[in-house]
Amino acid sequence: MAGALSASVTERRFRGEPGIELRSGELAATFLPGVGMTGVSLRYRGREYLALPGGIEALRGGHTAGLPLLAPWANRLGARRYRAGGVAVDLTGLPLHTDGNGLPIHGLLVGQPGWHVDAQRTRGSTARLTTSLAVDAPAFPFPHRIVVAVSAREDRLVVDTTIVPTGRRRVPIAFGWHPYLRVPGTPRSRWQMRLPARGHLALDDRGLPAGAVHAERAEREPLRRRTFDDAYALGRDRRLGFASEADGTSIEMRAGEGYPYAQVWVPPGRPFAALEPMAAPTNALADGNAPLVEPGDAFTARFTLAVT
Repeated sequence: MAGALSASVTERRFRGEPGIELRSGELAATFLPGVGMTGVSLRYRGREYLALPGGIEALRGGHTAGLPLLAPWANRLGARRYRAGGVAVDLTGLPLHTDGNGLPIHGLLVGQPGWHVDAQRTRGSTARLTTSLAVDAPAFPFPHRIVVAVSAREDRLVVDTTIVPTGRRRVPIAFGWHPYLRVPGTPRSRWQMRLPARGHLALDDRGLPAGAVHAERAEREPLRRRTFDDAYALGRDRRLGFASEADGTSIEMRAGEGYPYAQVWVPPGRPFAALEPMAAPTNALADGNAPLVEPGDAFTARFTLAVT
């Protein structure tokens, strides 16, 4: 009878940066609390499932790579002004990361320092790291604490994100994550992509929801030369993934109840792709569609990256 898998949480450096590695059996995940609490490595049986284009310096410059948190909003905003919870916010003149159209994108926290390590522990075959950050900024004047807890469990990484209001204002929920995924040992053109039954959100030429939603059936098809930058409303099945046609190696993103939306990004000519869990659709702050968390309450969303 096989023994129980061992688990550990270890402080160690990653490319010269202080990091924390979680291990459970043959799974190892590394996060950098000092660089946006970003996941920079996810290895299983010695093979890497995350891509880190541009390295740590790209993260420090506000560019996404690895497994970054996009908060307080994911993806882009359609305007430099928004109103949420009865509060009007003007982003004019603020130093924000923008897309090719000049729209504010991916929030405020990518690559940012200031995260506090609250707990490191193991229990059975699970290694867990809990961190937190206080957020209150001119671009998002809704005081709250964001808590990120990551757990390595045998063949999966579980990420819990919790928003806790710390002031009198309700806090809009519009965050997400942007995992840069790869199937090790297999060219991207030979991956199979699995998508569940879902609603396809029509987007305008700036990548913003245009209002229409079209139902699409579940599919499992070779990726080949296909590209995506598509937004979806998820149904009961919230599993999206990539797998090798050759040996069955795979990575699957499983969005929990807190993530009813996902963005699928498969850029041309790159060896990676992204399956992004989102707590609200793109532009939810400006559209007024972001759910609100009341003071005294909290909001938690969970997603899992499962590997084979």
